[in-house]
Parts: sequence; structure tokens; C-alpha cells
Amino acid sequence: MSKQLFTLEFPVRCSPAILYEFLSTPAGLSEWFADQVDERDGIFYFNWNSSVETAILVENEQDKFVRYRWEDAPEEEYFEMRIEKSEITNQTILVIKDFAEKKDIKDQTLLWDHQVKDLFHRLGN
Repeated sequence: MSKQLFTLEFPVRCSPAILYEFLSTPAGLSEWFADQVDERDGIFYFNWNSSVETAILVENEQDKFVRYRWEDAPEEEYFEMRIEKSEITNQTILVIKDFAEKKDIKDQTLLWDHQVKDLFHRLGN
């Protein structure tokens, strides 16, 4: 069964530069995404309750987006955190793209909602 790409959007009151640090650095990611994050040679080690998952930094652009791929995931699957500006309101929008089985998208959405709430708490939103 193949996974499907899904997209989530969260308005955020924060500068793109500050938000990017929380999405792209081990210190920033440790604040909200995992218990501990380390990086060596483009490989990120995400630690949750002593369980470590590794992800490859696939692509990034300063203050714009970061894309990771879990090491055990197929080549075409990734998770991406993109920083966009609303043309109308000029508000910063965090756009998350991830892959999940169709039956798991709701659960994955709830997990991202929870994680992003932690991020917003750290950002003072």
C-alpha cells in the first residue's frame, strides 16, 4: 500500500529567520520536534524516549524550507516544513508536507497539530 502526500498549514506570528532555526537546526528541533536531535554529515538523529530515528537532510533553502527523508523510507517520501508569506495578509504560514497511509492521515495530522502547538509555545505564539 503506497503512502499519500498530505499538506497542513499553520499561521504563525514569527519572523521567517527565527522559524527557520526551529525547523533546521538540532537545537531548534530539540525544542519541539523530538526529545533530543543531533546532526552529523547531513544525517539527523531524532531521539524520542531512547528510540532513535534517522533522517537525511534532502534539501533546504535558508529561511524558506527544509526537507528531510527518513532513512528507512522510500526515496520519493519525505517530510517538509516550508515557510511562506500570505499575499493578502502578509502573515507567515508554516506549511508541512508529509506522507502517510490513507487510513493514517488523520492520526498523522493530529500528531503534527500537537508538535506544532509545542513549537508555537516555544515561539511565544
